[in-house]
Amino acid sequence: MNKVMNDAAQAVADIPDGATLMSGGFGLCGNPENLIKALHARGTKGLTVISNNCGTDQKGLGVLLQARQIRKMVSSYVGENKNFEQQFLSGELEVELVPQGTLAERIRAGGAGIRAFFTPTGVGTTVADGKEVRDFEGVPCVLETALRADFAFVKAWKGDTHGNLVYRSTAQNFNPMMAAAAKITIAEVEELVPAGSLDPNHIHTPGIYVQRILVGPSYEKPIEQRTTRPRPTAPTAD
Repeated sequence: MNKVMNDAAQAVADIPDGATLMSGGFGLCGNPENLIKALHARGTKGLTVISNNCGTDQKGLGVLLQARQIRKMVSSYVGENKNFEQQFLSGELEVELVPQGTLAERIRAGGAGIRAFFTPTGVGTTVADGKEVRDFEGVPCVLETALRADFAFVKAWKGDTHGNLVYRSTAQNFNPMMAAAAKITIAEVEELVPAGSLDPNHIHTPGIYVQRILVGPSYEKPIEQRTTRPRPTAPTAD
């Protein structure tokens, strides 16, 4: 039952070229920073990556993209990465854009064993091209298939040696559903505790979904777009 890895390099050592990978996080919040860096160092290529976005040019999944390790992105938001734009426009990167709510539900469905579902989102747009559209109570809906992956990288606040996970704040976005939608889920945590230390009522991802866990040695936790309130203008002396 002990699922603890020595480090991120050991945790990603068997990820082959061409694998499908889910990576948690929203923007740069809740990113599995150490696992992404370890996969970058390993040089695994031809990846299909399912993630809300692809980080920035220098942060998050952007380091894999910049190194040409990603073949295809399935994502919702791509506006912070110029490498993404260049590779997409040149035809080097295959992209499947998915509405954010649909992306979340496709991943959740994958973890729940639901093969497909109908949603009104995207009807009448290119999102629905080539897909079945059916009417439900007068509302046209498009058929969307579930998403699953070979591996999932998730980032949690706390975890125990059995793989039970607790997330904080915005990190609860895509991480929990991705943990359930992959054949092998690898979790990195800020704090690792002995099994039985976590309050069962506070566990977000049960350990049954997690095959490997490690403590991240450091976290940069960068901010994608820093916005601050302007400082009040000091009164001038008469």
